[in-house]
Amino acid sequence: MDGPSSYVLRQASRSAQGQEDLEAIETTTTLYVGNLSFFTTEEQIHDLFTMAGRIKHIIMGLDRFNKTPCGFCFVEYYTHQEALDCVKYLNQTKLDDRIIRVDLDPGFKEGRQYGRGISGGQVRDEFRDDYDPGRGGYGKRWAQAAQSNDDNP
Repeated sequence: MDGPSSYVLRQASRSAQGQEDLEAIETTTTLYVGNLSFFTTEEQIHDLFTMAGRIKHIIMGLDRFNKTPCGFCFVEYYTHQEALDCVKYLNQTKLDDRIIRVDLDPGFKEGRQYGRGISGGQVRDEFRDDYDPGRGGYGKRWAQAAQSNDDNP
């Protein structure tokens, strides 16, 4: 993969900001890394991602309220080619017993390190109805509904 993923292309088709992001992808040195375990450390990410190039910066994704890891990060390289190599070689690889997603990102901006879900984490974890120990157990809404049912016998 030497260009934007289908997700990035879909987002670009929806807004003017998406078009700007698509243009930024052509020279970006930043990657979005998703489907991380909540327990994956910055050191583990560094160890794996240095295999593709020289890392300039790692920004861990955090729960907006608790400031705990919530399953994603941004990795910034020094060159666009290093970022491309990383996507090519590390996308869909296993880290901490999880298949991770590595995608080109238009560039990190302050505030993007926080989850955007209602509960503070990632939106996808709001609706998950399966048990995933690497991502904190059940999804937030499923867990809240189960708690409500337990409170009202």
